[in-house]
Amino acid sequence: METYESIKQWKDCNISSHIENNFSLNEFHDQVMLKVLEVAKGKMNHSPPCEFSWFITGSGGRLEQGLISDQDHGIIYENSSLENDSYFKALGEELCFGLDFVGYPYCKGQIMPSNSLWCKSFAQWEKQIMDWLEDESWEAIRYLQIFFDARVLHGNSSYVYDLKSIIFQYERNHSNLLIRFVANMKHARNVIGPMGQIIVEQHGIYQGHVNLKYAAFTPYVNSIRFLSIKEGIYESSTLERIARLNQLEEYKLLLHNSERNFQKLIHYRNMLIEALDYENSHYLKINNLSKEQRKEIKAILKDGKKIHEKVISSIIN
Repeated sequence: METYESIKQWKDCNISSHIENNFSLNEFHDQVMLKVLEVAKGKMNHSPPCEFSWFITGSGGRLEQGLISDQDHGIIYENSSLENDSYFKALGEELCFGLDFVGYPYCKGQIMPSNSLWCKSFAQWEKQIMDWLEDESWEAIRYLQIFFDARVLHGNSSYVYDLKSIIFQYERNHSNLLIRFVANMKHARNVIGPMGQIIVEQHGIYQGHVNLKYAAFTPYVNSIRFLSIKEGIYESSTLERIARLNQLEEYKLLLHNSERNFQKLIHYRNMLIEALDYENSHYLKINNLSKEQRKEIKAILKDGKKIHEKVISSIIN
C-alpha cells in the first residue's frame, strides 16, 4: 500500500531520469501527484460524496514544471452541502500536506484547496469567476490568469471547461477586460539593457544570474495567455497555445520563433539540476554558459520582450 514516504522515495529515485524530455518530466509529476491524491483520499473517513474535479495550475497546468515545483491547485465539486463542504475542505488540506511531504512546497500565494478560495462547489465557482470578472482590482485579474492555466488532473474535465467559457463569454461582451489584463502584464521584469546586453543580478547570492521565471518565462507565458483569452483558446499549455495561435494568420509573424524559443527556454531551466530548492531552481548563471549559449539566451530574452511589448501596444494604442 502506497504512503507519502514511499511516493517520496519513488519520486526522488526516478525524477532525474526524465530531465531530458519536458513532456516525460511533466507526465512523471502528474503520476506523482495522482499517487498523492489516492493516499489522501484513503485517509478520509469515506469515499468522495459527490463528483469532483482536481485541477492544477501554474507551471503544472501549463506542462512546464522543472525538477522542483511548488503547489498550485484547486478542487471543484458537484454541489454544496454540509457534508460535501466538510469532506472537500478536509481532502484539500490533506492533499496539500501530502504534496508538501513528497516534495512540492506549499504555495506562498495560497493557491491551494486548503484555502477556501480554491475549493468550492461548481455553482460557487461560477459566482467566484463572475466576481473576479467584475472586480476592478489587480488581485482579481491575477486570480483569473491563474485559473485560466488550469488543467484537470483527476475527475470531471467539463467543470474547468465550462468555467473558462464564462471568461470567454464575458470578454466578448466587455471590451475593457482585455485592457485590464494588459495593465496587469506591464509588471514584467526587463533584463535587456539599452545596448542590448543581458542585465544580471548585481548583488547577493544570485549575483551574475538571471531569474528565468520572471525575466524569461513571464513575458512569453503572459503574452501567449493573453492572446489565448482573446481568441477563445481552451488549452493550458503555452506550447499548445502557440501552436493554436500560429494557425491564425495575424499571429504567424509575431510568433515566428516562439515555439522553438520556448522549448529552448525550458531546456535552459532544466539545466539547473543542482538547485536545492524551488527558489534557486530559476536562477541561471550567465558566466557558466558558452559564448554560443549566451548569444542564444539573449535572443530568446529579446524575442520575449518584443512579443510582450507588441501585445501590450496592440491593445493600448
